[in-house]
Amino acid sequence: MGADDESGEPQFVDDLLFTDGLPLMDDEVGYRGAVAAKAAGITYRQLDYWARTELVEPTVRGAKGSGSQRLYGFRDILVLKLVKRLLDTGISLQQIRVAVEQLRAAGIRDLTGTTLMSDGASVYLCTSNDEVIDLVSRGQGVFGIAVGKVLHEVETSLIDIEPQMVDAVDELAARRAKRSA
Repeated sequence: MGADDESGEPQFVDDLLFTDGLPLMDDEVGYRGAVAAKAAGITYRQLDYWARTELVEPTVRGAKGSGSQRLYGFRDILVLKLVKRLLDTGISLQQIRVAVEQLRAAGIRDLTGTTLMSDGASVYLCTSNDEVIDLVSRGQGVFGIAVGKVLHEVETSLIDIEPQMVDAVDELAARRAKRSA
């Protein structure tokens, strides 16, 4: 979970975008790329591109050459799904990159009460109903994404899927070892 410094300001834990309002997850287990892509509703090609361009990198284990597999944590999949939702609404990938960086810098405290609003060009982080109403009344909010609802969708999509251990041998590496034996 998130930690506060002496000033009471939220601090990042292991450079994660979201820390609070999430189910407790073991940082030593993750989901393979195909599972993460399916849970987020994106293609494996998108997942690979976003990882290579550092939009959303796997926090459990990154790719380390041929035959290794990335492992994505629950938080990574949540961010992937949020990026997909923003893309679906017409926000450019460049603007989404800016929004993801702003969210990281903001140090979100209560994920379930957070709404991402957009006017089609910019993305705004709202942490209260008053902020949402203020944006809409100024004509800045055309649509919103309730992050808590997305969190629940990701949880539901992963409920019957067994995560992989970090130190598990990759399938390709296991096949190579078997062939050489």
